Amino acid sequence: MSKATGNVSLDTLAVGIDIGGTGTKYGIVDRDGNVLFSAGISTKKHKQVESFIDDLHLHLSELIEKAGGTGRIRGIGVGAPNGNYYTGTVEYAPNLPWRGIIPLAKLIQDKFQLPTVLTNDANAAAIGEMMYGAAKGMKDFIMITLGTGVGSGIVANGHLILGHDGFAGELGHTIIIPDGRLHEGTGKRGSLESYASATGVMLTAIETLSKTKKKSLLRQVPKDELDSKKVYEAAIKGDKVAKEIFDFTGKILGLALANFVMFSSPEAVVLFGGLTKSGDLILNPTREHMEANLIQVFQNKVKILISHLKESDAAILGASALVWEGKS
Repeated sequence: MSKATGNVSLDTLAVGIDIGGTGTKYGIVDRDGNVLFSAGISTKKHKQVESFIDDLHLHLSELIEKAGGTGRIRGIGVGAPNGNYYTGTVEYAPNLPWRGIIPLAKLIQDKFQLPTVLTNDANAAAIGEMMYGAAKGMKDFIMITLGTGVGSGIVANGHLILGHDGFAGELGHTIIIPDGRLHEGTGKRGSLESYASATGVMLTAIETLSKTKKKSLLRQVPKDELDSKKVYEAAIKGDKVAKEIFDFTGKILGLALANFVMFSSPEAVVLFGGLTKSGDLILNPTREHMEANLIQVFQNKVKILISHLKESDAAILGASALVWEGKS
């Protein structure tokens, strides 16, 4: 539920916050995974993290009061790009407006006076999927978020893989095409995120339109308005160039997924985020190229699933799950 239900019980609640490159979503969650209240604010308009925290406090406090006040809140869980579970810091996040190492968990905890724990945004989504979604009951799966960037969370043997420093699972920054497209945020070339994110689809569209003289509905779209949604809208109208863009994106994603499958042998890959709304336009070429690049022992074993959770809820639920685990 995205709005107040009007009949909130008096059980303890948790806050889940999902910080994205464009916007931040937050919600009040009960133990059963019901998002009782939710709303959001802009991330990108805040050039300073302090003004972001002030804005978050202003709006989130209203929801906390609606839910019965801070006395009912056990803690706050946060999912953020490059969020470090061990230190509570966000470190050198290429898609956020704040640079360097940001002590985000401490800033939020001090502002709200509530215990706060932070993890990588895609890890949070993976936890939410494992507890409430398509990966419920699975002990081995990979969550891939296809949004402004490409995030990932890897669960193996029932445990989220964090690595020695808390940064394991940055599959979006693995190099898929050597010396390929420049990622402006990291300065690296050929990463999965450069191609399989919503931003990547937009860049592929611009490149494709410049390299071909084929007719396309996309030529009617101003360059500064061209995005993955416009490409999807053209593709479902039968636009061949738009379909080529999705085929290329699916080829790159499928190749990457084959590498990831051979690394951890998951039961499933769960895709989440805006690009999954493209359905078979992205799924069919992704499946085809994943299978084509797998060695025989892995072929036809690994499911590609779409998240069962509402886009606005998955990372919120996962972040709040950290609170229920007593880690806050």
